[in-house]
Amino acid sequence: MPDTPPAPDRQEPELLAPVPDTKISIGKRIRHLFFGRPLSSDKMEHTLLSKIVALPVFASDAISSVAYASQEIVLALGAAGLTAVAVANGQPDLARRAQFGQYTMLISGMIVALLVIVVISYWQTIFGYPGGGGSYIVSKDNLRSKRFGELPGLIAAAALLIDYVLTVSVSIAAGVQNLPHIPFLPDGSVKQHTVLICSLLIAVLVLANMRGLKESGTLFAIPTYIFVVMCYIMIAAGLFGPMLFGWKFSVDYNPETWGVVKSGETFGFFVLAKAFANGCSAMTGTEAVSNGIPAFKEPKSRNAALTLVAMGVILGTLFIGISYLAVKIGVVYPEGGNAPAVIDQISTAIFGKTGRFAFAYYITQIFTAGILILAANTSFADFPRLSSILARDRYLPKQFSNLGDKLVFSNGILILGIFAAALIVLKKGDTDALVPLYAVGVFLAFTLSQSGMVVHWFKLKETDKKWLTKAIINGVGAVATLAVLVDITIEKWKSGAWFVVLLIIMLVMMFRKIHRHYADVAQQLRLADYVSPTAPLTNTVLVLVPTLHRGIMPALEYARAISPDCRAVHISTDPEKTPQLKEKWEQWGGDMPLVILNSPYRSLVSPIMRYLDAVGMERRSHTITVVVPEFVPTKWWHPALHGNSGLRLKIALLGRRDVVVANVRYYLQHLHEKASDAALREEEAEEANVHGHTADHAADNNVPQEQDGDGGTQP
Repeated sequence: MPDTPPAPDRQEPELLAPVPDTKISIGKRIRHLFFGRPLSSDKMEHTLLSKIVALPVFASDAISSVAYASQEIVLALGAAGLTAVAVANGQPDLARRAQFGQYTMLISGMIVALLVIVVISYWQTIFGYPGGGGSYIVSKDNLRSKRFGELPGLIAAAALLIDYVLTVSVSIAAGVQNLPHIPFLPDGSVKQHTVLICSLLIAVLVLANMRGLKESGTLFAIPTYIFVVMCYIMIAAGLFGPMLFGWKFSVDYNPETWGVVKSGETFGFFVLAKAFANGCSAMTGTEAVSNGIPAFKEPKSRNAALTLVAMGVILGTLFIGISYLAVKIGVVYPEGGNAPAVIDQISTAIFGKTGRFAFAYYITQIFTAGILILAANTSFADFPRLSSILARDRYLPKQFSNLGDKLVFSNGILILGIFAAALIVLKKGDTDALVPLYAVGVFLAFTLSQSGMVVHWFKLKETDKKWLTKAIINGVGAVATLAVLVDITIEKWKSGAWFVVLLIIMLVMMFRKIHRHYADVAQQLRLADYVSPTAPLTNTVLVLVPTLHRGIMPALEYARAISPDCRAVHISTDPEKTPQLKEKWEQWGGDMPLVILNSPYRSLVSPIMRYLDAVGMERRSHTITVVVPEFVPTKWWHPALHGNSGLRLKIALLGRRDVVVANVRYYLQHLHEKASDAALREEEAEEANVHGHTADHAADNNVPQEQDGDGGTQP
């Protein structure tokens, strides 16, 4: 039998192509101006980063730390009287000065050695986890146990999230610390408005990252590379200038202003341990490349690994070079924050603030401040990505996994900016107050990640011939970072490490609470145990009718369409208007019954709630649907001219489990011609007619009703 086309009334409706929205609103234009035009999902490949752009995106935090890591070592040693200008009995203490140089270079060398270990360890992590080998993923996959579950992974995630927030705060504060010495800024203006300037810079970074990771990386690449080049020039001049050209360098040192710390008897192992802990702030950000593998172009793992090595080489050489110059030139950075930053003192001594090389000093300072500020971009790349992974695993709200218009995790970017700004306000933008909070979280994440990689290689011993070598490398990294973690925690406990530990505990508890909620919801929504009801679904529809006009009619038609059992409900708050409504209803209401609920105290919510209770008892097996009609004006300010009874009723009804709320809207239109006053005069005449009724008539119809002035409820 040949196929025959279906009957006309059973044919599927033809799908129409959506009409393109050619009109762009003012709101969209402003959004495009700030954030750029949206990108479709198929453009994801075009947002991936090359190695040249990825280096400033993921390594600017680590590289920028050379601007304050050596400074923190000098600060710790100086607190014990061990400085480049130590004095005793009014005379130079040469022994102390020699010790200062030896220990500064020893600590710097140990930190660089630790950096090499961490870079090699994360090289293996990148190839072991080509989809992104952050501490959370590695710890969750390999350190999970029956007793503790995914606790190690959650601890790593909490530590990293806190450290990313601190990275933004410390980087911005350190950058602003270098601004007062730039000549074209008014004297004292930066220190006076430090918190405001830091907050504005965070807002700029949020805006830049909302425009897309690739756009922000391209924007930040130039300052990063100029800073690196100027630092290498400064180190080369400091190393070879005296030998080749006989240059002499000296620090512009004022003992009365800066307050020299005289040599004391407090120097010892614990001072060295504190200096080492402070200097380890240079290590922050080294995990960022491993976290951001998905953002690289193909081949992702290879490009990420090469970027990691480049970051390690740049960071190690700049850090050891700046520490050497600090010792050679005789830099002093005492407590109290009165002295310029160490890198400022070095560039002043080498280039000078006046003379033919002064331009190099100003370029160095400008781009030092620039890279410190832009170093926060590393966190803006990794915090949202880690948040999205946690949201995917149901440990953070699902909204963190949503991609924004520019294919970035906008919610994570915004939350990071808010928390970082709050920390700046709390610590008043003081770098020395923020740094003690730093590095605890990152070394905790290092230790968990490297321990997880050791377990990972043991799992692959049957398939990977080099598993033992790889496990030993990561094992060395785990032991080294654990030792540093213990040192940092002890040395920084009183100055803020306890607060970081407390935050980690609170975050882990929050993760578990969120996860438990999502598990409860999933359990209740699963279809496995669902049993379809045997009784047919019956529906009683109630249409709320404040008055009768054209905007109410679509709601009445909708009610008739979904159920034969429907009725109109009017809450009467003005007895004089009820007879007029009845007259109109007889003409326009059709066969739908009208129920009038008295409300002598002019309440809207209580009468409808009592009536719903009565209907529920009368029709126990029915679904009750309440239809709320409302008209929608054309201008944003028009709703302020009308009542909001519809909105109040919807909010009240949403709290009832036994009711379905449907909202039927009637959209007003722009009139091309000026409306006449005829309709308004007609409404006024009806109002006059109502108020002209006798008192006896009102008594006979003692059924109040509410109207918002023009006969409609408003959203």
